[in-house]
Amino acid sequence: MEAPTFLDFIPLPHYISFTWLIIIGLIVVSLIVRSSLKILPGHLQNVFEAVVEGIYKFFEDILGKDEIAKHFPLIATLSLFILAANLTELIPYFDPPTGKLDTTLSMTLIVFVYYQYLGIKRHGFGYIKHFTGPIWWLTPYFMPLEIIGHFARVLSLSVRLFGNIFGDDLLLAVFFMLFPYIIPIPIMFLVIFSALLQAFIFALLTALYIADAVGEPSHE
Repeated sequence: MEAPTFLDFIPLPHYISFTWLIIIGLIVVSLIVRSSLKILPGHLQNVFEAVVEGIYKFFEDILGKDEIAKHFPLIATLSLFILAANLTELIPYFDPPTGKLDTTLSMTLIVFVYYQYLGIKRHGFGYIKHFTGPIWWLTPYFMPLEIIGHFARVLSLSVRLFGNIFGDDLLLAVFFMLFPYIIPIPIMFLVIFSALLQAFIFALLTALYIADAVGEPSHE
């Protein structure tokens, strides 16, 4: 019988406790970084500013200069949380929150409600044109397809992230079970790459959905 760990004394499911731990950690790190910003930046600040500026410019090309400042905080927050949550699978006893479908589904629903709200706010009743198709008499055909397509985004975005992280976590668990005394450097690099890639894909699709909602309907 294995000795209990500190996790066994936490009343909440482990991944929920880790979710709050990651959120608190990101807030603390953000406050520390903000308090250490200088007018004449050092080398580390220069590196971080270059990375953030590069990411900002990338999404600016998708959303446009008039939209990027409004939506970048949400995109960046989701990306940082997803990346941090993904990387926790490298820590022993950690249960990555993004390896649970309810976590990824919750974030996806936030994105879904957000971009639908933006579309309605920007176009009013005219937002329905995003669902009606290029010709009015094709509306009965196009509208059900478009509605199904939008709800399919929820399933696709949440299941993709969940499936990849759950698979990586399972791979690590099997590897450590078979080779407990060997440091799996190649596997760890694969997990890190997957963590970065999945955070990027989630952010990219979020930006594309927002751009589609606030833009004019296109049925080419």
